[in-house]
Amino acid sequence: MKTITRNYITHMLSKDNPPCQRIRAGETVAFETYDCFTNQFLPEEATFENVVRKPGNPATGPLFIEGAMPGDMLKIDILDLVPGPVGVVMLGPGSGSEKEFFSQKTLKRIPVIDGFAHYSEQLKLPITPMIGVIGVAPAGDGVSTITPMDHGGNMDCTQIRKGVTLYLPVFAEGALLSLGDFHAMMGDGEVEDCGLEIEGKAVLRVDVVKNRNCVPYPMIETSEKLITIASAEDVEAAWKKAVRQMYDFLKEKIGLDDNDAGMLLTLAGDLVICQTVNPMKTVRMEFPRYITRSYGFDSISAD
Repeated sequence: MKTITRNYITHMLSKDNPPCQRIRAGETVAFETYDCFTNQFLPEEATFENVVRKPGNPATGPLFIEGAMPGDMLKIDILDLVPGPVGVVMLGPGSGSEKEFFSQKTLKRIPVIDGFAHYSEQLKLPITPMIGVIGVAPAGDGVSTITPMDHGGNMDCTQIRKGVTLYLPVFAEGALLSLGDFHAMMGDGEVEDCGLEIEGKAVLRVDVVKNRNCVPYPMIETSEKLITIASAEDVEAAWKKAVRQMYDFLKEKIGLDDNDAGMLLTLAGDLVICQTVNPMKTVRMEFPRYITRSYGFDSISAD
């Protein structure tokens, strides 16, 4: 298995980025990552006054996947996700739902031990590690690792976790996959600007899908759900886009008619806000796989 160390990071997802590693489709690869602050706030002596944050979230990569071409999809099986020993959460007047109550920037370093974030002496929180930034090179100009779009990026989706399969559309030869910005835990919505930001290691199996089920936006398969992920300038536009993506998917890929697709969406679909703090907001639409299986559709990557 090849490993990409965090010596190779980028703050911009772009087709012009030279790849730091290459794999064949179907191979397994490990990515080592910084936290979104490039680990600058881990030392106890680090403060907002003596640390200069770098632009964008550091994403490890990019990885060139042989055989991936525009119009394909990457199939990314997240085999393992191991967070580091200490996470950082912060508040400040710059962003977040309640930012007017935070007169100054405040950070808290939280140890992560045996699957729990030790918030205080009386409170241990079970961690649910996830990948905040994961994306390929977009078709046009490069996009900051802070911004999510149809190429992926800073989606901050809690469902991008160990045991799921993430699909990303390919816009450039080799796809040029990068990832970072792990969270040991985060609530859906990321309402106060960040989760428990943490370094870590992800082990992925990356394959290329070239069949009729390719879609030009990110999707997730869990054991129980199909999920579309959409980003837009505001939450309303993002949720409408996520719903339309799932509605079209049910019609075009599953074969449902207009009425069945709409009825089943409103009966069994779940709309969830992923994040509200990035330059583009992200929403996901979840739909049960037992329903799609009843129509003979098991997996996005099935022939």
